[in-house]
Amino acid sequence: MASVEQLHFALTLLAILGCGLIAGVFFAFSAFVVKALARLPSEVGIAAMQSINIVVLNRWFLGVFLGTAAACVLALVAAVMQWHESGALYLLIGSSLYLVGTVLVTGMCNVPRNEALASLEPSDRSAASHWVRYVVGWSRWNHVRTAAALLAAASFSVALAC
Repeated sequence: MASVEQLHFALTLLAILGCGLIAGVFFAFSAFVVKALARLPSEVGIAAMQSINIVVLNRWFLGVFLGTAAACVLALVAAVMQWHESGALYLLIGSSLYLVGTVLVTGMCNVPRNEALASLEPSDRSAASHWVRYVVGWSRWNHVRTAAALLAAASFSVALAC
């Protein structure tokens, strides 16, 4: 049977890996994917992003995204229950960064923009102006998600080192 220390190590390592993987996905979108789509004619960029927003809802991405959230909830509980232990503060910080800065921001900022984009007909004249606003707003919040996931991974790494 696994000891509490082994479970703690495994949970924290899973949180590090999940946060790092999600940070990498979001970083790719911030660094070049959305920038490349924005360089295309608006109807092509819109259609491509609409397709991405459908395809991203798959077991691999959602498994890592939501599985990491579950690991963060467990790490948050562990941090509170073991507050006197070294590293508990970093578990709390890492969990909070991911849950608020990644999951909550996704649900409240990026998903509504994706849903609005999904309702557009890419060839409509008004779609082009919406696309420009979408790229700016969606990217801004994606930068927040990227930083939050990366900082969460760093915080979990410090917790593991304590």
